Amino acid sequence: MQNNNKLTVTIYSFSYKKGIPADESGNGGGYVFDCRGVLNPGRINEYKTKTGRDQEVISYLEKETEIHQFLNLIKELTSLSITNYLKRGFSNLQISFGCTGGQHRSVYSAEKLANFIKEKFDGVNINLIHIEQESKNWVNETY
Repeated sequence: MQNNNKLTVTIYSFSYKKGIPADESGNGGGYVFDCRGVLNPGRINEYKTKTGRDQEVISYLEKETEIHQFLNLIKELTSLSITNYLKRGFSNLQISFGCTGGQHRSVYSAEKLANFIKEKFDGVNINLIHIEQESKNWVNETY
């Protein structure tokens, strides 16, 4: 049975070159997933200026890499925690995706997980923060 407290899941994409995001909630962290084991579209010239939101990069990741397997495992693991956090009345969970530049794999992964959580867990607040992209004045989608 769900508790009436609101759970906020904050999802970050970030660059390992600049460090893992701090947990502003005061809970001391959460999940940090390393996307660098997935082939990097950023090493292909035509994708260098694109992000994990661009269709060309999405197609590459979905057709040429193991991104689905990677994310399916993460969805399973985070679903267990979210279900547990809701039952126990926790208010915050942080999930971070890092890659080399915080542009392709981590952005794609953060977007996909945010959409998954939105569809699976009604009433969970989602904050999606793309650290590297926001530094370039990128405006995030609202969840």
